[in-house]
Amino acid sequence: METRGRFWRIVRPQDIVWIALFAGLAVYGPDLEPESATVLVGLGLMQVIEPKIPFFNSRAGSIISFLIKLSLWYILMGWTDGISSPYYWLMLLPVMSAATSLGLIGLVAAVVLACGAYLSLLHFLPPGFYVSDWPVFFLWEATFPIAGFLTYELLEANRAATRRAQIAAEQLAEANRNLQKAEATVRRNERLAALGQLSAGLAHEIRNPLSTIKASAEMLLKNVNADGPVSHELAGFISSEVDRTNALVTRFLDFARPLALRLEKTEIAEVIDEAVAEVEKHTPPFDVSIYKNYSPDIPPFLLDRQLIERVLYNLLLNAAQASPPQGSITVKTRQRRDAGEGDTVEIDVIDRGSGIAAKDRESIFNPFFTTKSSGVGLGLAIVSKIVDEHRGQIIVESEPGAGSVFRVLLPFRENGK
Repeated sequence: METRGRFWRIVRPQDIVWIALFAGLAVYGPDLEPESATVLVGLGLMQVIEPKIPFFNSRAGSIISFLIKLSLWYILMGWTDGISSPYYWLMLLPVMSAATSLGLIGLVAAVVLACGAYLSLLHFLPPGFYVSDWPVFFLWEATFPIAGFLTYELLEANRAATRRAQIAAEQLAEANRNLQKAEATVRRNERLAALGQLSAGLAHEIRNPLSTIKASAEMLLKNVNADGPVSHELAGFISSEVDRTNALVTRFLDFARPLALRLEKTEIAEVIDEAVAEVEKHTPPFDVSIYKNYSPDIPPFLLDRQLIERVLYNLLLNAAQASPPQGSITVKTRQRRDAGEGDTVEIDVIDRGSGIAAKDRESIFNPFFTTKSSGVGLGLAIVSKIVDEHRGQIIVESEPGAGSVFRVLLPFRENGK
């Protein structure tokens, strides 16, 4: 099977047809002398081997191939009755090849050469010889441009169909990608909705006993003997842990609660400055430097100032936690135009920290997913929810050991639309 496959890669089915055609002409063709038959065989061999030699696929190779075929045809015509040779139609081979490989200008040049070569055979007619059937002669002459330009038109139609098919395939692939993204978004929203409902129910159920425990701890602190330091310490632990648990419940509720955006025209640089200030005074302090690279061309646009500040605070806090001591974080902004989608404000939070493993990038915005030992996995889920509510997008680019880029894209809106 392998040998047979190699054979058909070397010898194409059309090669067998060409060989049979030219062999038949060489054996049974009229007015053929041995020399003429040799030229005819050479023309046939040229037709067979041309596609197998890479050089002939280039423009220069196509020109040389045309000239070789033209020369062989001209010799064959000269040895077989000249202008009246029955082999004039073999000139269609180089002309049609030129139509497929040399473009319109190259085809015009090839047709002019072919017609000129055929007309030049008149020069070799004996003195006083008169071609009696001039209309037929001109009909034969017209065969070359007709065949050449018809081949060119068919080729162009095929190329146009191929381009349309390619565009349709690209559009289909893009539509398929968008459909997959939409399906992933729907599945994610369904999970978020279910988790949100669960979180809201659990949070309300947990808060009631927490209030009782908190009140009991405070009463215990007031009533224990002053000489019981252990009791005071344990009661303090109860109170502080209740506060911590209550803060966690608050985060659950923030995640579950539907967001009501309060849109107002806001300078994005001011929002970023406020988020940076919050991170810089965070306890414990982070030993990192935050650099700002704001575009001066972004005018105020509609957003929820408080929620977007929360988004940027979370991203900057994560970047600080991921950065090494004395590391640096960069916040960049720019305004860009997306084709067919209007202007977008891009905010990049760039760190040079540990990066995110490839297997975790698809999950970091899922609720309750975290790689931190003390995290609950709601920070980035809330960030994603806020950005989605703004009809924006958040993109992550990360390489383990080289840092991460969190890119927030917000639609530039100057009115409520």
